[in-house]
Amino acid sequence: MKVYLNGQLVDKEKAVVSVFDHGLLYGDGVFEGIRAYNGRVFKLPEHLDRLFNSARAIMLEVPMSKKALEEAVIATLRANKLRDAYIRLVVTRGEGDLGLDPQKCEKATVFIITDKIALYPQEFYDKGLSVITSSVKRNISEALSPSIKSLNYLNNVLAKAEASRQNAPEAIMLNREGYVAECTGDNIFVVKENTLVTPPTWAGALEGITRNIVMDIARNKLKLLVKEEVFTPYHVYVGDEVFLTGTAAEVVPVTTVDGRMVGDGKPGKMTLKLMKEFRELTRLSGVPIYEGST
Repeated sequence: MKVYLNGQLVDKEKAVVSVFDHGLLYGDGVFEGIRAYNGRVFKLPEHLDRLFNSARAIMLEVPMSKKALEEAVIATLRANKLRDAYIRLVVTRGEGDLGLDPQKCEKATVFIITDKIALYPQEFYDKGLSVITSSVKRNISEALSPSIKSLNYLNNVLAKAEASRQNAPEAIMLNREGYVAECTGDNIFVVKENTLVTPPTWAGALEGITRNIVMDIARNKLKLLVKEEVFTPYHVYVGDEVFLTGTAAEVVPVTTVDGRMVGDGKPGKMTLKLMKEFRELTRLSGVPIYEGST
């Protein structure tokens, strides 16, 4: 496997960063998870826009243009002969000293990993997954904006660890007011009658790219009423359907929450329609990796 690292494609064994890199020492950096389908990189401009927005929010200068990063992503996929892949694009503050001062980091570190990924087994897409509500609260937005996709994921990792101890593949995270924010790696949606609801970003949810696509499909193709508003675990329990979205997860149904059956305990009809529409979109659109990609 080849990894892009600061302008070069290197063997993964040689893709190393300094132990003084602030990304390692302090989680000081930003990243994007991106997907390639059928020889095309899905929503690459949107991912790059979010990466640059996250970097600007933490006063991190990305040492490459969006165009150069796009070319680097394509080059890395080509080097690994991939058509369907998960792409991890990371920009750290770079090498500094043991202090916190970001001004001691002269140049950011950029690396790109491309590989296969299957976040959940196919069984979960066919039958739905079970989730729990974590006791770990979502970081407050005033301390760290959920719109910043930073390398500091300890909050999410602790909630994920709690879920794993309970043999659950995912956990719902609440904000300090007790409202549903998101899951450890995915956005969450509830369907009730003809309405689709998801938490607003100010309540602790990342503005997910898959989230936004699903909202658009639901509104324009399925003619659902789409709302961004706060709700509690009670509203998840009594929802007709519940599902999660994310770049790696795509659209995955939830059939059990905290031991309570969602709806009839099977993936809902709206969830299944959204899964189908989303997958069709990924098959047909994106930035070509190879000449002649269709």
